Amino acid sequence: QLQTSNQNTTSCIKVLPLQTKKQDFSHLSAKQPIGIFDSGVGGLTVAKEIKRLLPQENLIYFGDTKHLPYGEKSREAIVGYSTKITQFLLEKNCKAIVIACNSATANALKEVLELVNDKVPVIDVINPVAEKVSYEIHNNVGVIATKATVNSGLYKKSIRKHNKFIKVDELATPLLVPAIEEGFRNHPITHSIIYNYLSNNKLKNIETLILGCTHYPLLINEIKQYYGNRVRVIDSPSIVANQLKMILEKNNLLNENNLKPKYHFYLSDLTKNFEKISKK
Repeated sequence: QLQTSNQNTTSCIKVLPLQTKKQDFSHLSAKQPIGIFDSGVGGLTVAKEIKRLLPQENLIYFGDTKHLPYGEKSREAIVGYSTKITQFLLEKNCKAIVIACNSATANALKEVLELVNDKVPVIDVINPVAEKVSYEIHNNVGVIATKATVNSGLYKKSIRKHNKFIKVDELATPLLVPAIEEGFRNHPITHSIIYNYLSNNKLKNIETLILGCTHYPLLINEIKQYYGNRVRVIDSPSIVANQLKMILEKNNLLNENNLKPKYHFYLSDLTKNFEKISKK
């Protein structure tokens, strides 16, 4: 059973990986919505950036709040959740699907692409970021993410595929997602967690930090405060939104004449925390 929230509100809050053959999306219409999914509230950071960059697009967001956090789940479980949600978004007639979850990308991207079978473009949150970092001036890159993302090693593989000279260190930071989901932003608890993680020796000499979870931009000010100007913090939602825009533009799928875009939000479990944090 799926519960819905704000279903009828009209206001609210270079190359695709693994899709190498030429694709034909002429069967799609620009008026169709964009589908976005995450394990909970974190993907709203991506949805917000898509809304900012593409203000005339209709959006459908699915937050799998019943099963969060994905970062603590097995690969098999994450694949199961991700493919079911993808099928749901396809049935909702989405013209593109954004996997706004690093754990889902790291563990289920292949299966999602197989399910979609080139019906619609699929944009993930790891490969566009890895590609952008690879072609800029970076020597020592740090990644903080969930256990599921770090265990996959996908950030390191993706970055070094484009630039083998970049040193990449990944650190699992599993306490951050529960802290965010519980509403502990700008709080002594999160300050303490951030300090303990970022002072880890793995991140000692980094020049750039990738926030490898879509929840983490909600703590970006606190993370930047820890580093001052010593480390560049990568804004992943902005990169992903720009990748989406480029792909829609390339395939003539930008919805440019929609003055009243609709934003629909579906949740597997409607929680007080989601309602509270989503407003922020």
